[in-house]
Amino acid sequence: MNDFTVKQFNSLTKLEAIEALIRCCGATRWASSMESQRPFSDRKSLIELGIKFWSQMGEADWKEAFKHHPKIGSADSLQKKFVATKDWAEQEQQGSRSASLSVLEALALGNQTYENRFGFIFIVCATAKKAEEMLQLLELRLNNEPQTELRITAGEQGKITKIRLERLIHE
Repeated sequence: MNDFTVKQFNSLTKLEAIEALIRCCGATRWASSMESQRPFSDRKSLIELGIKFWSQMGEADWKEAFKHHPKIGSADSLQKKFVATKDWAEQEQQGSRSASLSVLEALALGNQTYENRFGFIFIVCATAKKAEEMLQLLELRLNNEPQTELRITAGEQGKITKIRLERLIHE
């Protein structure tokens, strides 16, 4: 996974910059908005703008971004569909690696139940979370009303986007 200094990022072609940003957040409107603000003066302003632009996105953007995530605990999903973000997603979901088979099976079942209920996959900022904690959050969030859950999931996507921008752009 490539990472860049701000200077290197500013020198990418438009397409290269958008592709790099899509790895942080799969909403094309967000990535295009970010790309259009180049050149950035520093890492901090780039990350702050990424957070600001995410807060201005709407439901269609959120759902587009959600489609760019593997299901929590799904090695198959990571390997087949998300090659471009595989390394980051593996780091973010490392808490699910040491999970027992019963927890992984419960996550798989919970993911399916969640997706059937809400129409999008369960997303949580999984960094530093154990599989058991993610399962508890999934089970808890299944009780939410759809619009409440959509806003919560968008908030989790915002956290993930910030972390990924921090990984994409280094000092």
